[in-house]
Amino acid sequence: MASIMEGPLSKWTNVMKGWQYRWFVLDYNAGLLSYYTSKDKMMRGSRRGCVRLRGAVIGIDDEDDSTFTITVDQKTFHFQARDADEREKWIHALEGTILRHTLQQVREAETGFVPSVQDFDKKLAEADAYLQILIDQLKLFDEKIKDCKEDESRRVRHNHFYLSSESMVESIKHCIVLLQIAKSCVLYHVCGSLQSTINPVDGVFQPTPLNTSIVSASAMPTQTTLPTDGAQVCKTEQRPSSLPVGPVVTVMGSLQTPPLNSTGSGPSAPSSSVTSPSHMNVPPHTVPDFSYSSSEDEFYDADEFYHSSTSPKHCIDPNRTAAVNSEDSTALKRPDTNESINSSMSNGTTDADQFDSHDERDDDAEGESVEEHKSVIMHLLSQVRLGMDLTKVVLPTFILERRSLLEMYADFFAHPDLFVSIADQQDPRDRMVHVVKWYLSAFHAGRKGSVAKKPYNPILGEVFFCHWDLPETEDPAASESVSDGPVPWSSKNSVSFVAEQVSHHPPISAFYAECFSKKIQFNAHIWTKSKFLGMSIGVHNIGQGCVSCLEYDEHYILTFPNGYGRSILTVPWVELGGECNISCSKSGYSANIVFHTKPFYGGKKHRITAEIFAPNDKKSFCSIEGEWNGVMYSKLATGENTVFIDTKKMGIIKKKVRKLEDQLEYESRSLWKDVTVNLKLTDIDAATEAKHRLEEKQRAEARERKEKEMQWETRLFHEDGECWVYDKPLLKRLASQRH
Repeated sequence: MASIMEGPLSKWTNVMKGWQYRWFVLDYNAGLLSYYTSKDKMMRGSRRGCVRLRGAVIGIDDEDDSTFTITVDQKTFHFQARDADEREKWIHALEGTILRHTLQQVREAETGFVPSVQDFDKKLAEADAYLQILIDQLKLFDEKIKDCKEDESRRVRHNHFYLSSESMVESIKHCIVLLQIAKSCVLYHVCGSLQSTINPVDGVFQPTPLNTSIVSASAMPTQTTLPTDGAQVCKTEQRPSSLPVGPVVTVMGSLQTPPLNSTGSGPSAPSSSVTSPSHMNVPPHTVPDFSYSSSEDEFYDADEFYHSSTSPKHCIDPNRTAAVNSEDSTALKRPDTNESINSSMSNGTTDADQFDSHDERDDDAEGESVEEHKSVIMHLLSQVRLGMDLTKVVLPTFILERRSLLEMYADFFAHPDLFVSIADQQDPRDRMVHVVKWYLSAFHAGRKGSVAKKPYNPILGEVFFCHWDLPETEDPAASESVSDGPVPWSSKNSVSFVAEQVSHHPPISAFYAECFSKKIQFNAHIWTKSKFLGMSIGVHNIGQGCVSCLEYDEHYILTFPNGYGRSILTVPWVELGGECNISCSKSGYSANIVFHTKPFYGGKKHRITAEIFAPNDKKSFCSIEGEWNGVMYSKLATGENTVFIDTKKMGIIKKKVRKLEDQLEYESRSLWKDVTVNLKLTDIDAATEAKHRLEEKQRAEARERKEKEMQWETRLFHEDGECWVYDKPLLKRLASQRH
């Protein structure tokens, strides 16, 4: 057996046995990862199990620097290296092996085999490979232009050539995706079920041979028989070879991950180093049709993928899909003055006439699986690699949620009564407890459906306004409008909210909320940074928020958890993870909150634990645990237990947003109205076209600003050190009134 690597790893078996030491041998030529109970058993050829690497997908955990997974043959195998460096070596070798087996030339077809679709695969993969070369060359050309010190006229000509080349590259990308969709439709008509034709192996495309009676499930070889017309069946068979596409696999050395959580550590593997022997006297093994383990108790995720018979309602037109914070996705121009916010209000209208009663959160059509669009997603994932920043990855329209990210941030105040109750507390200890209560209640409202979808990426300069009406008070002044506030049409007894996309690179959103009558305000900024993790996508929310109780001159600084999109190829779902802190420098109270991600070997989803500390105390006076989208319980130092928050029973107060006809051009719902309407009608083509028109307009305005050497000016926020602060906060307005 010719291998390129051997060494110890721990393999997860089941909940009872946990991590088990195994000796692994990676066969470079066979594309096989075999494992044995010991090195001696390996020398005797007593193999415990093996993992086929053709069509495999490697996954990592962003919060664990030693474990990784291999998903293949509808199973997910879990491994643990001794440390991050050892994991990096294994992943690099595994990716190289996977890539090598996709670079093999297509073997001669058997006699009588119709090669038409196979030839299609070959040419399509070659086109995609050349596309990647062209993309790399275009990047180099762009760098050369930036370093060019020639006269301005030559620079203009070079820029024109670069823009033309960039347009050509985008056209080629979209053509390749359209061809893949066309092939998926062919497979659907032959088999009666849409089969995946693309598999993400860090930039590797897996073509599928097609016969009149035999179709290979290219992504995962299975033994499932799919009935067609009763006389024909579509059977799976092992594909002879595959071809490359997308970026070349890179070394994982640049990937940075947090240290291993103590709960995830298993039995430590022996200290033998990973080796790459040039010769081994090991009995040869044939490559099995499927990955297997000799013990049926060995752990894998059995139904990691499933086949859906649901056919897509529309053929997607990826020619106009939007880029995630893409280089060219820029903004509408800033108006000359901010007076247009007030001038656009409708005068003499009732509350029902002025505000839109529709809240995007009420839609029920968000629960569809992405299974029917898997071929497109697989192609997109084939363009990325583990640990890659997804800032500029193009995403299709159908995975979008029907609202902007700025509007999603408004869900932090879905319980405005809890927010304003902070200011009602007379004791600093009670105020900290209520800050924590509001904070923990702020996340569940952002996700109504079980299927995770991505909100629109806000455009530079995009804004969103809304407010929540609180129960009426006996004070008649509370019903007066706050003309100089962030939402001039809201009353003093309302919680008003405004958000703006203040930066494009990096993508930063700033938002502000206040309640005039309670003298409380909140200012925050979040920089979203996404990362590809194999079968998941991680979104790091970098930034902070500040709750200010103006009557007590207290400021509570808080941070935000990270978000993770899991099961991105089947039914995506969201979980939160990471440690967050809340602290008040004046009172000295603080809180530590941990959002726990679900471990693969058991445990519950959406768990949180929290501790609240008094000044200078190392022992908390209140402990909280539960689920951030369910029930959370508190335990005081006195031993008293009680329900802290029950999100299942808490009513969400709907926000009020002005009707579209009253909104400014650059307000979120006005900007994205055509995309939203067509997504609701499930007209993906029209939604994509609408998004394309919006993006083209932004690109033109970005080019105009560049030609005129103009800098973008934010509308409502300004940068203060490392923070983005609202221009006219309640604190500043009250101070000016006193003078």
